[in-house]
Amino acid sequence: MNGTMAASSHRIMLGPLVAAIDQGTSSTRFLVFNSKTAELLSHHQVEIKQSFPKEGWVEEDPKEILQSVYECMERTCEKLTQLNIDISNIKAIGVTNQRETTLVWDKETGEPLYNAIVWLDLRTQSTVERLINKTPGRNKNHLKHKTGLPISTYFSAVKLRWLMDNVDEVHQAVVSHRAMFGTVDSWLIWCLTGGKSGGVHCTDVTNASRTMLFNIHTMDWDPELCKYFGIPMEILPRVRSSSEIYGLMKSGALSGIPISGCLGDQSAALVGQMCFQDGQAKNTYGTGCFLLRNTGVKPVMSEHGLLTTVAYKLGRDKPACYALEGSVAIAGAVVRWLQDNLGIIGSSEELEKLAASVGTSYGCYFVPAFSGLYAPYWEPSARGIICGLTQFTNKSHLAFAALEAVCFQTREILDAMNQDSGIPLTQLQVDGGMTSNKLLMQLQADILCIPVVKPSMPETTALGAAMAAGAAEGVSVWSLNPEDLSEVTSEKFEPQINPEESEFRYARWKKAVEKSMNWETMEPVCNGNGETSIFSSVPLGFYIIGSMLMLIGAKYLTGQYNKNK
Repeated sequence: MNGTMAASSHRIMLGPLVAAIDQGTSSTRFLVFNSKTAELLSHHQVEIKQSFPKEGWVEEDPKEILQSVYECMERTCEKLTQLNIDISNIKAIGVTNQRETTLVWDKETGEPLYNAIVWLDLRTQSTVERLINKTPGRNKNHLKHKTGLPISTYFSAVKLRWLMDNVDEVHQAVVSHRAMFGTVDSWLIWCLTGGKSGGVHCTDVTNASRTMLFNIHTMDWDPELCKYFGIPMEILPRVRSSSEIYGLMKSGALSGIPISGCLGDQSAALVGQMCFQDGQAKNTYGTGCFLLRNTGVKPVMSEHGLLTTVAYKLGRDKPACYALEGSVAIAGAVVRWLQDNLGIIGSSEELEKLAASVGTSYGCYFVPAFSGLYAPYWEPSARGIICGLTQFTNKSHLAFAALEAVCFQTREILDAMNQDSGIPLTQLQVDGGMTSNKLLMQLQADILCIPVVKPSMPETTALGAAMAAGAAEGVSVWSLNPEDLSEVTSEKFEPQINPEESEFRYARWKKAVEKSMNWETMEPVCNGNGETSIFSSVPLGFYIIGSMLMLIGAKYLTGQYNKNK
Protein backbone atom coordinates (compact mmCIF):
# COMPACT_ATOMS: atom_id res chain seq x y z
CA MET A 1 0.00 0.00 0.00
CA ASN A 2 1.50 3.37 -0.86
CA GLY A 3 1.90 6.19 1.69
CA THR A 4 -1.02 8.25 0.33
CA MET A 5 -3.55 5.41 0.48
CA ALA A 6 -2.36 4.30 3.89
CA ALA A 7 -2.78 7.80 5.25
CA SER A 8 -6.20 8.52 3.74
CA SER A 9 -7.71 5.20 4.83
CA HIS A 10 -6.51 5.51 8.45
CA ARG A 11 -6.70 9.27 8.89
CA ILE A 12 -9.20 9.19 11.74
CA MET A 13 -7.59 6.27 13.56
CA LEU A 14 -3.98 7.45 13.45
CA GLY A 15 -2.31 6.97 16.80
CA PRO A 16 1.00 8.54 17.88
CA LEU A 17 3.58 8.75 15.10
CA VAL A 18 7.32 8.09 15.33
CA ALA A 19 9.93 9.29 12.83
CA ALA A 20 13.33 7.93 11.86
CA ILE A 21 16.40 9.50 10.29
CA ASP A 22 18.13 6.81 8.21
CA GLN A 23 21.52 8.20 7.19
CA GLY A 24 23.14 5.58 4.93
CA THR A 25 26.30 5.49 2.84
CA SER A 26 24.62 6.45 -0.42
CA SER A 27 21.49 8.31 0.73
CA THR A 28 19.62 9.93 3.62
CA ARG A 29 15.97 9.22 4.36
CA PHE A 30 13.41 10.53 6.83
CA LEU A 31 10.45 8.22 7.43
CA VAL A 32 7.32 8.50 9.57
CA PHE A 33 5.55 5.43 11.01
CA ASN A 34 2.28 4.82 12.81
CA SER A 35 3.43 3.42 16.19
CA LYS A 36 0.33 1.24 16.58
CA THR A 37 0.49 -0.52 13.19
CA ALA A 38 4.17 -0.04 12.15
CA GLU A 39 2.78 1.31 8.87
CA LEU A 40 4.99 3.68 6.85
CA LEU A 41 2.99 6.87 6.24
CA SER A 42 5.43 9.06 4.33
CA HIS A 43 9.11 9.52 3.60
CA HIS A 44 11.64 11.47 1.58
CA GLN A 45 15.08 10.47 0.28
CA VAL A 46 18.13 12.46 -0.85
CA GLU A 47 21.27 10.94 -2.43
CA ILE A 48 24.67 11.66 -0.86
CA LYS A 49 27.75 12.40 -2.98
CA GLN A 50 30.81 10.29 -2.32
CA SER A 51 34.22 11.61 -3.28
CA PHE A 52 37.26 9.50 -4.09
CA PRO A 53 40.22 11.93 -3.76
CA LYS A 54 42.80 9.14 -4.22
CA GLU A 55 42.72 5.46 -5.05
CA GLY A 56 41.08 3.60 -2.15
CA TRP A 57 39.95 6.81 -0.41
CA VAL A 58 36.22 7.38 0.21
CA GLU A 59 34.92 10.60 1.76
CA GLU A 60 31.64 12.44 2.33
CA ASP A 61 30.94 16.05 3.32
CA PRO A 62 29.60 16.24 6.93
CA LYS A 63 27.71 19.46 6.12
CA GLU A 64 26.05 17.85 3.11
CA ILE A 65 25.04 14.89 5.32
CA LEU A 66 23.48 17.28 7.87
CA GLN A 67 21.80 19.37 5.17
CA SER A 68 20.31 16.22 3.59
CA VAL A 69 18.74 15.34 6.96
CA TYR A 70 17.12 18.79 7.26
CA GLU A 71 15.90 18.58 3.66
CA CYS A 72 14.38 15.11 4.15
CA MET A 73 12.66 16.25 7.36
CA GLU A 74 11.15 19.34 5.75
CA ARG A 75 9.96 17.52 2.63
CA THR A 76 8.41 14.67 4.65
CA CYS A 77 6.58 17.15 6.89
CA GLU A 78 5.22 18.89 3.76
CA LYS A 79 4.01 15.53 2.40
CA LEU A 80 2.30 14.70 5.71
CA THR A 81 0.56 18.09 5.75
CA GLN A 82 -0.70 17.45 2.20
CA LEU A 83 -2.12 14.15 3.48
CA ASN A 84 -3.93 16.00 6.28
CA ILE A 85 -1.73 14.38 8.92
CA ASP A 86 -0.89 16.63 11.85
CA ILE A 87 2.90 16.63 12.35
CA SER A 88 2.39 17.46 16.04
CA ASN A 89 1.42 13.76 16.27
CA ILE A 90 5.13 12.90 15.86
CA LYS A 91 6.17 12.01 19.41
CA ALA A 92 9.79 10.91 18.94
CA ILE A 93 12.64 10.63 16.43
CA GLY A 94 15.10 7.75 16.07
CA VAL A 95 18.48 7.91 14.36
CA THR A 96 20.11 5.08 12.42
CA ASN A 97 23.31 5.49 10.46
CA GLN A 98 26.16 4.09 8.39
CA ARG A 99 28.54 2.73 11.03
CA GLU A 100 32.31 3.29 11.50
CA THR A 101 32.37 6.41 9.25
CA THR A 102 34.54 8.87 11.17
CA LEU A 103 34.17 12.61 11.79
CA VAL A 104 36.04 15.20 13.85
CA TRP A 105 34.66 18.69 14.41
CA ASP A 106 35.40 21.85 16.43
CA LYS A 107 33.07 22.16 19.40
CA GLU A 108 33.48 25.96 19.54
CA THR A 109 32.75 26.76 15.89
CA GLY A 110 30.65 23.68 15.10
CA GLU A 111 32.66 23.24 11.88
CA PRO A 112 33.88 19.84 10.64
CA LEU A 113 37.69 19.74 10.54
CA TYR A 114 37.87 17.31 7.62
CA ASN A 115 35.51 15.30 5.43
CA ALA A 116 33.90 12.20 6.93
CA ILE A 117 36.14 9.19 6.23
CA VAL A 118 33.71 6.48 5.09
CA TRP A 119 33.83 2.94 6.49
CA LEU A 120 34.91 1.55 3.07
CA ASP A 121 38.00 3.79 2.96
CA LEU A 122 41.42 2.07 2.61
CA ARG A 123 43.88 4.89 3.36
CA THR A 124 44.69 3.37 6.75
CA GLN A 125 46.02 0.10 5.33
CA SER A 126 49.65 0.95 6.08
CA THR A 127 48.64 1.99 9.64
CA VAL A 128 46.84 -1.35 10.06
CA GLU A 129 49.85 -3.30 8.75
CA ARG A 130 52.13 -1.44 11.18
CA LEU A 131 49.77 -2.14 14.10
CA ILE A 132 49.51 -5.85 13.22
CA ASN A 133 53.30 -6.13 12.83
CA LYS A 134 53.66 -4.74 16.37
CA THR A 135 51.40 -7.41 17.91
CA PRO A 136 52.75 -10.71 19.30
CA GLY A 137 52.79 -13.20 16.42
CA ARG A 138 51.54 -10.53 13.98
CA ASN A 139 48.00 -11.37 15.04
CA LYS A 140 45.18 -9.26 13.59
CA ASN A 141 42.90 -10.60 16.35
CA HIS A 142 45.14 -9.18 19.10
CA LEU A 143 42.35 -6.89 20.45
CA LYS A 144 39.42 -9.20 19.70
CA HIS A 145 39.02 -10.38 23.31
CA LYS A 146 37.95 -6.82 24.25
CA THR A 147 36.46 -5.45 21.03
CA GLY A 148 35.11 -8.52 19.19
CA LEU A 149 36.85 -7.11 16.08
CA PRO A 150 40.03 -7.76 14.07
CA ILE A 151 42.47 -4.88 13.51
CA SER A 152 41.20 -3.61 10.14
CA THR A 153 40.82 -0.49 7.99
CA TYR A 154 37.05 -0.92 8.50
CA PHE A 155 36.79 0.43 12.06
CA SER A 156 36.88 4.00 13.37
CA ALA A 157 39.98 4.01 15.62
CA VAL A 158 42.47 3.72 12.74
CA LYS A 159 40.62 6.40 10.74
CA LEU A 160 40.71 8.74 13.76
CA ARG A 161 44.43 7.99 14.23
CA TRP A 162 45.03 8.90 10.55
CA LEU A 163 43.14 12.21 10.96
CA MET A 164 45.20 13.11 14.04
CA ASP A 165 48.47 12.24 12.24
CA ASN A 166 47.75 13.77 8.83
CA VAL A 167 45.33 16.69 9.19
CA ASP A 168 46.88 19.68 10.91
CA GLU A 169 43.49 21.22 11.85
CA VAL A 170 42.52 18.01 13.64
CA HIS A 171 45.86 17.78 15.45
CA GLN A 172 45.64 21.42 16.57
CA ALA A 173 42.03 21.03 17.76
CA VAL A 174 42.96 17.94 19.79
CA VAL A 175 45.92 19.75 21.40
CA SER A 176 43.78 22.80 22.25
CA HIS A 177 40.88 20.64 23.60
CA ARG A 178 38.41 21.82 20.95
CA ALA A 179 38.05 18.53 19.05
CA MET A 180 35.04 16.24 19.16
CA PHE A 181 35.07 12.80 17.57
CA GLY A 182 31.98 10.92 16.52
CA THR A 183 30.45 8.49 14.08
CA VAL A 184 27.58 9.85 11.94
CA ASP A 185 24.99 9.35 14.71
CA SER A 186 27.02 11.53 17.13
CA TRP A 187 27.47 14.29 14.54
CA LEU A 188 23.75 14.37 13.73
CA ILE A 189 22.52 14.23 17.34
CA TRP A 190 25.01 16.94 18.39
CA CYS A 191 23.92 19.24 15.54
CA LEU A 192 20.16 18.57 15.88
CA THR A 193 20.18 19.16 19.66
CA GLY A 194 21.86 22.58 19.41
CA GLY A 195 25.40 22.07 18.08
CA LYS A 196 27.85 24.57 19.57
CA SER A 197 24.98 25.96 21.71
CA GLY A 198 24.57 23.02 24.07
CA GLY A 199 24.38 20.11 21.60
CA VAL A 200 24.45 16.64 23.17
CA HIS A 201 27.67 14.72 22.38
CA CYS A 202 26.68 11.06 22.64
CA THR A 203 26.60 7.74 20.81
CA ASP A 204 24.88 4.44 21.50
CA VAL A 205 26.41 1.08 22.42
CA THR A 206 25.97 -0.37 18.90
CA ASN A 207 27.88 2.43 17.17
CA ALA A 208 30.50 2.56 19.94
CA SER A 209 31.14 -1.17 19.51
CA ARG A 210 32.38 -0.49 15.94
CA THR A 211 35.20 1.90 16.88
CA MET A 212 37.79 -0.55 18.34
CA LEU A 213 37.93 1.77 21.39
CA PHE A 214 34.94 0.18 23.16
CA ASN A 215 35.08 -2.79 25.51
CA ILE A 216 32.05 -4.98 24.71
CA HIS A 217 32.20 -6.61 28.17
CA THR A 218 32.38 -3.48 30.37
CA MET A 219 30.14 -1.63 27.85
CA ASP A 220 32.27 1.52 27.94
CA TRP A 221 35.32 3.16 26.36
CA ASP A 222 38.44 1.23 27.33
CA PRO A 223 41.45 3.25 28.60
CA GLU A 224 43.92 0.58 27.39
CA LEU A 225 42.45 0.52 23.88
CA CYS A 226 42.52 4.33 23.72
CA LYS A 227 46.14 4.27 24.83
CA TYR A 228 46.97 1.58 22.22
CA PHE A 229 45.69 3.84 19.42
CA GLY A 230 46.89 7.07 21.11
CA ILE A 231 43.37 8.55 21.30
CA PRO A 232 42.60 11.06 24.11
CA MET A 233 39.39 9.93 25.84
CA GLU A 234 38.11 13.51 26.25
CA ILE A 235 37.24 13.73 22.53
CA LEU A 236 34.94 10.69 22.68
CA PRO A 237 31.13 10.97 22.95
CA ARG A 238 29.27 9.67 26.00
CA VAL A 239 27.98 6.12 25.46
CA ARG A 240 24.23 5.66 26.02
CA SER A 241 21.71 2.87 25.47
CA SER A 242 19.94 2.52 22.10
CA SER A 243 16.58 3.62 23.51
CA GLU A 244 16.42 6.67 25.81
CA ILE A 245 15.86 10.41 25.44
CA TYR A 246 19.22 11.96 24.44
CA GLY A 247 17.96 15.51 23.85
CA LEU A 248 15.33 17.58 22.05
CA MET A 249 15.26 18.87 18.48
CA LYS A 250 16.29 22.54 18.56
CA SER A 251 15.10 23.87 15.19
CA GLY A 252 12.71 23.41 12.28
CA ALA A 253 9.12 22.18 12.19
CA LEU A 254 9.93 19.36 14.65
CA SER A 255 11.55 21.57 17.29
CA GLY A 256 10.99 20.26 20.82
CA ILE A 257 10.51 16.61 19.80
CA PRO A 258 12.79 14.16 21.67
CA ILE A 259 15.51 12.20 19.85
CA SER A 260 15.15 8.95 21.76
CA GLY A 261 16.46 6.09 19.63
CA CYS A 262 19.90 5.44 18.17
CA LEU A 263 21.21 2.30 16.50
CA GLY A 264 23.88 1.56 13.89
CA ASP A 265 22.08 0.63 10.67
CA GLN A 266 22.67 -3.15 10.90
CA SER A 267 21.49 -3.32 14.52
CA ALA A 268 18.46 -1.24 13.55
CA ALA A 269 17.59 -3.73 10.79
CA LEU A 270 17.88 -6.60 13.30
CA VAL A 271 15.35 -4.80 15.56
CA GLY A 272 13.14 -3.86 12.58
CA GLN A 273 13.08 -7.53 11.51
CA MET A 274 11.97 -8.37 15.11
CA CYS A 275 15.01 -10.66 15.63
CA PHE A 276 14.78 -10.47 19.43
CA GLN A 277 15.35 -14.18 20.12
CA ASP A 278 18.73 -15.88 20.42
CA GLY A 279 19.42 -17.55 17.02
CA GLN A 280 17.29 -15.24 14.85
CA ALA A 281 19.15 -13.62 11.95
CA LYS A 282 18.77 -11.15 9.08
CA ASN A 283 20.80 -10.12 6.05
CA THR A 284 20.73 -6.51 4.80
CA TYR A 285 21.67 -5.72 1.19
CA GLY A 286 22.81 -2.08 1.04
CA THR A 287 26.11 -0.57 -0.13
CA GLY A 288 27.63 -3.58 1.62
CA CYS A 289 25.99 -6.76 2.85
CA PHE A 290 25.57 -7.52 6.56
CA LEU A 291 24.37 -10.75 8.12
CA LEU A 292 23.64 -10.51 11.87
CA ARG A 293 22.58 -13.33 14.17
CA ASN A 294 21.28 -12.54 17.66
CA THR A 295 23.32 -14.44 20.29
CA GLY A 296 21.43 -13.15 23.34
CA VAL A 297 23.00 -11.55 26.42
CA LYS A 298 26.39 -13.29 26.04
CA PRO A 299 28.98 -12.24 23.45
CA VAL A 300 30.02 -15.23 21.29
CA MET A 301 33.54 -15.11 19.84
CA SER A 302 33.78 -16.41 16.28
CA GLU A 303 36.28 -19.06 15.20
CA HIS A 304 35.47 -18.45 11.52
CA GLY A 305 36.17 -14.80 10.74
CA LEU A 306 32.94 -13.18 11.96
CA LEU A 307 32.70 -10.13 14.21
CA THR A 308 31.22 -10.04 17.70
CA THR A 309 29.20 -6.89 18.03
CA VAL A 310 26.58 -5.26 20.27
CA ALA A 311 23.14 -5.89 18.73
CA TYR A 312 21.15 -3.43 20.88
CA LYS A 313 20.45 -2.26 24.44
CA LEU A 314 16.82 -1.14 24.44
CA GLY A 315 16.80 1.01 27.58
CA ARG A 316 19.16 2.25 30.29
CA ASP A 317 18.25 -0.58 32.67
CA LYS A 318 17.83 -3.27 30.02
CA PRO A 319 20.55 -5.84 29.29
CA ALA A 320 22.72 -5.49 26.21
CA CYS A 321 22.22 -8.16 23.55
CA TYR A 322 25.01 -9.27 21.25
CA ALA A 323 25.26 -10.54 17.69
CA LEU A 324 27.65 -12.39 15.41
CA GLU A 325 28.12 -10.41 12.22
CA GLY A 326 29.37 -11.25 8.77
CA SER A 327 30.28 -8.05 6.92
CA VAL A 328 30.72 -7.82 3.15
CA ALA A 329 32.10 -4.50 1.87
CA ILE A 330 30.69 -4.46 -1.66
CA ALA A 331 27.10 -5.42 -2.51
CA GLY A 332 24.97 -2.54 -3.84
CA ALA A 333 28.23 -0.65 -4.44
CA VAL A 334 28.95 -3.05 -7.32
CA VAL A 335 25.79 -1.78 -9.07
CA ARG A 336 26.98 1.81 -8.67
CA TRP A 337 30.40 0.80 -10.04
CA LEU A 338 28.91 -0.86 -13.14
CA GLN A 339 26.79 2.27 -13.65
CA ASP A 340 29.23 5.10 -12.83
CA ASN A 341 32.63 3.59 -13.67
CA LEU A 342 31.90 1.25 -16.58
CA GLY A 343 28.70 2.84 -17.89
CA ILE A 344 27.21 -0.54 -18.88
CA ILE A 345 23.90 0.18 -17.09
CA GLY A 346 21.89 3.36 -16.53
CA SER A 347 20.08 2.20 -13.37
CA SER A 348 19.84 -0.69 -10.91
CA GLU A 349 16.58 -1.82 -12.59
CA GLU A 350 18.52 -2.14 -15.85
CA LEU A 351 21.00 -4.49 -14.13
CA GLU A 352 18.20 -6.94 -13.30
CA LYS A 353 16.88 -6.85 -16.91
CA LEU A 354 20.36 -7.30 -18.36
CA ALA A 355 21.18 -10.25 -16.08
CA ALA A 356 17.75 -11.85 -16.62
CA SER A 357 18.20 -11.67 -20.41
CA VAL A 358 20.95 -14.33 -20.23
CA GLY A 359 20.09 -16.17 -17.00
CA THR A 360 23.71 -17.27 -16.48
CA SER A 361 27.19 -15.77 -16.07
CA TYR A 362 28.47 -18.32 -18.62
CA GLY A 363 31.41 -19.25 -16.38
CA CYS A 364 32.34 -15.64 -15.61
CA TYR A 365 33.09 -14.85 -11.92
CA PHE A 366 33.38 -11.36 -10.46
CA VAL A 367 35.03 -10.83 -7.05
CA PRO A 368 34.36 -7.15 -6.21
CA ALA A 369 37.15 -6.81 -3.60
CA PHE A 370 37.42 -3.05 -4.20
CA SER A 371 38.17 -2.45 -0.50
CA GLY A 372 39.94 -5.75 0.12
CA LEU A 373 37.93 -8.70 1.44
CA TYR A 374 35.95 -8.39 4.69
CA ALA A 375 34.36 -11.42 6.40
CA PRO A 376 35.34 -14.18 6.68
CA TYR A 377 38.84 -13.44 5.26
CA TRP A 378 39.77 -9.95 6.57
CA GLU A 379 42.29 -9.65 3.74
CA PRO A 380 43.00 -5.97 2.96
CA SER A 381 45.51 -6.88 0.23
CA ALA A 382 42.83 -8.43 -2.02
CA ARG A 383 41.57 -6.48 -5.05
CA GLY A 384 38.66 -6.92 -7.45
CA ILE A 385 38.97 -9.43 -10.29
CA ILE A 386 36.78 -10.70 -13.12
CA CYS A 387 37.81 -14.14 -14.37
CA GLY A 388 36.56 -16.94 -16.59
CA LEU A 389 36.13 -14.56 -19.54
CA THR A 390 35.84 -15.92 -23.08
CA GLN A 391 35.11 -14.27 -26.45
CA PHE A 392 31.47 -15.19 -25.83
CA THR A 393 31.24 -13.16 -22.57
CA ASN A 394 29.24 -9.92 -22.86
CA LYS A 395 27.94 -7.23 -20.52
CA SER A 396 24.83 -9.27 -19.67
CA HIS A 397 27.00 -12.12 -18.34
CA LEU A 398 29.00 -9.59 -16.33
CA ALA A 399 25.75 -8.17 -14.89
CA PHE A 400 24.69 -11.70 -13.88
CA ALA A 401 28.13 -12.38 -12.35
CA ALA A 402 27.83 -9.15 -10.29
CA LEU A 403 24.51 -10.32 -8.79
CA GLU A 404 25.95 -13.79 -8.17
CA ALA A 405 28.92 -12.18 -6.37
CA VAL A 406 26.55 -10.67 -3.77
CA CYS A 407 24.95 -14.10 -3.26
CA PHE A 408 28.26 -16.01 -3.03
CA GLN A 409 29.61 -13.53 -0.48
CA THR A 410 26.44 -14.04 1.60
CA ARG A 411 26.90 -17.82 1.32
CA GLU A 412 30.46 -17.49 2.71
CA ILE A 413 29.33 -15.56 5.78
CA LEU A 414 26.29 -17.81 6.30
CA ASP A 415 28.56 -20.90 6.22
CA ALA A 416 30.85 -19.26 8.80
CA MET A 417 27.86 -18.41 11.00
CA ASN A 418 26.46 -21.95 10.80
CA GLN A 419 29.89 -23.33 11.79
CA ASP A 420 30.18 -20.92 14.74
CA SER A 421 26.69 -21.58 16.09
CA GLY A 422 26.43 -25.27 15.22
CA ILE A 423 22.77 -24.69 14.32
CA PRO A 424 22.26 -24.07 10.58
CA LEU A 425 19.74 -21.42 9.58
CA THR A 426 16.72 -22.96 7.88
CA GLN A 427 15.70 -19.73 6.12
CA LEU A 428 17.18 -16.24 5.67
CA GLN A 429 15.30 -13.03 6.51
CA VAL A 430 16.41 -10.24 4.18
CA ASP A 431 15.97 -6.48 3.77
CA GLY A 432 17.65 -3.43 2.21
CA GLY A 433 17.48 -1.65 -1.13
CA MET A 434 18.76 -4.54 -3.28
CA THR A 435 15.97 -6.87 -2.15
CA SER A 436 13.64 -5.21 -4.69
CA ASN A 437 15.67 -7.15 -7.30
CA LYS A 438 13.65 -10.38 -7.63
CA LEU A 439 16.32 -12.12 -9.69
CA LEU A 440 18.87 -11.44 -6.91
CA MET A 441 16.52 -12.90 -4.29
CA GLN A 442 15.92 -16.04 -6.37
CA LEU A 443 19.66 -16.42 -7.00
CA GLN A 444 20.28 -16.04 -3.27
CA ALA A 445 17.86 -18.86 -2.44
CA ASP A 446 19.46 -21.05 -5.15
CA ILE A 447 23.02 -20.44 -3.92
CA LEU A 448 22.17 -20.89 -0.21
CA CYS A 449 19.87 -23.88 -0.84
CA ILE A 450 17.42 -22.46 1.76
CA PRO A 451 14.35 -20.18 1.38
CA VAL A 452 14.84 -16.39 1.43
CA VAL A 453 12.09 -14.36 3.16
CA LYS A 454 11.57 -10.70 2.35
CA PRO A 455 9.13 -8.47 4.32
CA SER A 456 6.60 -6.51 2.22
CA MET A 457 7.74 -3.27 3.91
CA PRO A 458 11.45 -3.14 3.04
CA GLU A 459 12.39 -0.17 5.30
CA THR A 460 13.29 -2.35 8.28
CA THR A 461 16.38 -0.29 9.22
CA ALA A 462 14.33 2.87 9.70
CA LEU A 463 11.57 0.86 11.38
CA GLY A 464 14.08 -0.46 13.95
CA ALA A 465 15.22 3.07 14.82
CA ALA A 466 11.58 4.22 15.11
CA MET A 467 10.75 1.26 17.39
CA ALA A 468 13.71 2.10 19.68
CA ALA A 469 12.66 5.79 19.79
CA GLY A 470 8.97 5.07 20.40
CA ALA A 471 9.70 2.53 23.15
CA ALA A 472 12.03 4.86 25.11
CA GLU A 473 11.21 5.71 28.71
CA GLY A 474 9.41 9.08 28.74
CA VAL A 475 7.99 8.44 25.23
CA SER A 476 6.46 4.95 25.54
CA VAL A 477 4.23 5.01 22.45
CA TRP A 478 5.60 1.78 20.92
CA SER A 479 5.40 -1.54 22.74
CA LEU A 480 8.17 -4.06 22.08
CA ASN A 481 6.35 -6.91 23.87
CA PRO A 482 6.24 -9.88 21.47
CA GLU A 483 2.43 -10.10 21.67
CA ASP A 484 2.08 -6.40 20.70
CA LEU A 485 4.34 -6.51 17.64
CA SER A 486 2.52 -6.25 14.31
CA GLU A 487 2.29 -9.31 12.09
CA VAL A 488 4.64 -8.83 9.13
CA THR A 489 3.57 -9.90 5.63
CA SER A 490 6.37 -11.27 3.48
CA GLU A 491 7.37 -12.87 0.19
CA LYS A 492 9.25 -16.19 0.08
CA PHE A 493 11.78 -17.33 -2.55
CA GLU A 494 12.38 -21.11 -2.60
CA PRO A 495 15.54 -22.71 -4.09
CA GLN A 496 14.92 -23.83 -7.68
CA ILE A 497 18.17 -25.53 -8.68
CA ASN A 498 19.66 -28.78 -7.43
CA PRO A 499 22.27 -28.55 -4.64
CA GLU A 500 24.99 -30.15 -6.82
CA GLU A 501 24.87 -27.28 -9.31
CA SER A 502 24.87 -24.78 -6.47
CA GLU A 503 27.95 -26.43 -4.89
CA PHE A 504 29.79 -26.51 -8.25
CA ARG A 505 29.24 -22.77 -8.80
CA TYR A 506 30.25 -22.00 -5.20
CA ALA A 507 33.48 -24.00 -5.57
CA ARG A 508 34.36 -21.98 -8.70
CA TRP A 509 33.66 -18.77 -6.78
CA LYS A 510 36.06 -19.88 -4.00
CA LYS A 511 38.73 -20.43 -6.66
CA ALA A 512 38.17 -16.88 -7.97
CA VAL A 513 38.44 -15.47 -4.42
CA GLU A 514 41.84 -17.16 -3.98
CA LYS A 515 43.07 -15.44 -7.14
CA SER A 516 42.02 -12.01 -5.83
CA MET A 517 44.17 -12.26 -2.68
CA ASN A 518 47.61 -10.81 -1.86
CA TRP A 519 47.36 -8.39 -4.74
CA GLU A 520 48.31 -5.17 -3.00
CA THR A 521 50.64 -4.48 -0.09
CA MET A 522 50.85 -0.98 1.29
CA GLU A 523 54.31 -1.03 2.88
CA PRO A 524 56.82 -0.39 0.05
CA VAL A 525 60.48 -1.01 0.95
CA CYS A 526 62.65 2.06 0.34
CA ASN A 527 66.30 2.18 -0.72
CA GLY A 528 68.79 4.48 1.04
CA ASN A 529 67.55 7.57 -0.85
CA GLY A 530 63.99 7.12 0.37
CA GLU A 531 62.93 5.84 -3.07
CA THR A 532 61.14 2.54 -3.60
CA SER A 533 63.52 0.12 -5.25
CA ILE A 534 62.39 -2.35 -7.87
CA PHE A 535 64.77 -4.86 -6.24
CA SER A 536 63.07 -4.46 -2.84
CA SER A 537 60.76 -7.29 -3.81
CA VAL A 538 63.08 -10.32 -3.76
CA PRO A 539 61.10 -12.47 -6.22
CA LEU A 540 60.77 -9.52 -8.61
CA GLY A 541 64.49 -8.81 -8.25
CA PHE A 542 65.37 -12.42 -9.09
CA TYR A 543 62.95 -12.34 -12.01
CA ILE A 544 64.49 -9.20 -13.54
CA ILE A 545 68.12 -10.30 -13.01
CA GLY A 546 67.26 -13.78 -14.33
CA SER A 547 65.58 -12.27 -17.41
CA MET A 548 68.62 -10.06 -18.09
CA LEU A 549 70.98 -13.05 -17.81
CA MET A 550 68.75 -15.07 -20.14
CA LEU A 551 68.77 -12.23 -22.70
CA ILE A 552 72.57 -11.90 -22.51
CA GLY A 553 72.91 -15.69 -22.76
CA ALA A 554 70.53 -15.81 -25.75
CA LYS A 555 72.44 -12.99 -27.48
CA TYR A 556 75.74 -14.82 -26.86
CA LEU A 557 74.39 -18.12 -28.21
CA THR A 558 72.92 -16.39 -31.27
CA GLY A 559 76.32 -14.79 -31.93
CA GLN A 560 78.04 -18.18 -31.63
CA TYR A 561 75.45 -19.76 -33.92
CA ASN A 562 75.89 -17.05 -36.59
CA LYS A 563 79.67 -17.39 -36.37
CA ASN A 564 79.48 -21.14 -36.95
CA LYS A 565 77.00 -20.86 -39.87
